[in-house]
Amino acid sequence: MKRIVLFLLTNFAVLLVLGTVMSLLGVDRYLTANGLNMADLLVFCAILGFGGATFSLLISKWMAKQSTGARVIDPQAPANTHEAWLVDTVHQLADRAGVGHPEVAIYEGAPNAFATGAFKNDALVAVSTSLLQTMNEEEITAVLGHEMTHVANGDMVTLTLIQGVVNTFVLFLSRVVGYFVDRVLMKNERGVGLGYYLSVIVCEIIFGILASIIVAWFSRQREYRADAGSAHLLGSRDPMIHALGRLGRLEAGDLPHAFQASGISAGRAVALFASHPPIEARIKALQSLNVT
Repeated sequence: MKRIVLFLLTNFAVLLVLGTVMSLLGVDRYLTANGLNMADLLVFCAILGFGGATFSLLISKWMAKQSTGARVIDPQAPANTHEAWLVDTVHQLADRAGVGHPEVAIYEGAPNAFATGAFKNDALVAVSTSLLQTMNEEEITAVLGHEMTHVANGDMVTLTLIQGVVNTFVLFLSRVVGYFVDRVLMKNERGVGLGYYLSVIVCEIIFGILASIIVAWFSRQREYRADAGSAHLLGSRDPMIHALGRLGRLEAGDLPHAFQASGISAGRAVALFASHPPIEARIKALQSLNVT
């Protein structure tokens, strides 16, 4: 869960900054000087929308380390046998998944794990100390397989593309509504007025919340695929089922908002906004999976 929460927060912050800069530079005035220029507005919104999502992706590893205090293990000099086993296990799973060896990190916190990064061959996989202490090696390996599947599937890149599209339409529709309020309801005939700017801000927040439902739905589908990917990497569905069962009996650690979609724990938010399906549903899906 951790990487998605932080990713979304970062993206939202970047989007607000870009939107503000857009207004300060007079782009909004230019687009509405002779009536609302829909084509130009859509282009500008796409640049901002995809720009914000891409920037969030590029700094995702750095943000993950900063937000969790994760300590990256030196693969050439692990501090102990447990760290050596963790690095070796992740590297073996990366080889099976056909991706480069990611950075492996440990952070203090309740049971959880996440993977993030802009590139398949330059990712970060982090595991909490509590998860390492409460699960056996087979269960930990299953969790790591889940995270490596996220990396191999390019889930963060796909999320970025979806977020870019969502951002584009949030910015676009907010300005269309703002223009309507300013010109039709407020009867402003010159440039853009206060009604436009206030409406844009309010609509960006409202549409942004609604858009998060789309991102959350996509995130839940990824979790099923990552669970299945772990089962295929390990050649058995049982380790992941056992890991989820144990996690269901534990108090899973919350992750920063930008990382929620990539963590292993299940979300407790309202169903539409949850980044993870219920653990029971994930176990049921695994039980019906054929692993060869």
